Formats: sequence, C-alpha cells, structure tokens
Amino acid sequence: MVQKFAAYGSDVASGTYKCADCGYKYSNQSRKSMPPCPDLNKKPHSKHGWYIVSGQGDAAEDPYPDN
Repeated sequence: MVQKFAAYGSDVASGTYKCADCGYKYSNQSRKSMPPCPDLNKKPHSKHGWYIVSGQGDAAEDPYPDN
C-alpha cells in the first residue's frame, strides 16, 4: 500500500513531496530520511510531515510506519 503522508524523519523513496503545513515543494532523488520543512521556523507547522505528490513514499524500513 502506498501511503499519502510521510512524517519528518521517515525513510522514503525518490519522488516529489509537498509540506503538509505550508505547501513547500521538495524533490528527493534518492532514498533518504525526510527532512523538516525549510520554512518550519518561519510559519506554524503542526502536522510535521510531507504529502506524497509522486513516488512511492514511505519505505518498508520506515522508522515511523504508522505515520
């Protein structure tokens, strides 16, 4: 099952992601842990994660599989 949300710190596949709080777009070219949004300190962020726009999203080895 492909998830639609990846929390900060989730291991993900390459793809395009959009901040769940402010809409900032982020492209990830290789599997790695999702960073916090660069605008985290500029605007309020309560969801602390990314919506998956393209790609497979959370990896099977995701440290936060329930998010």
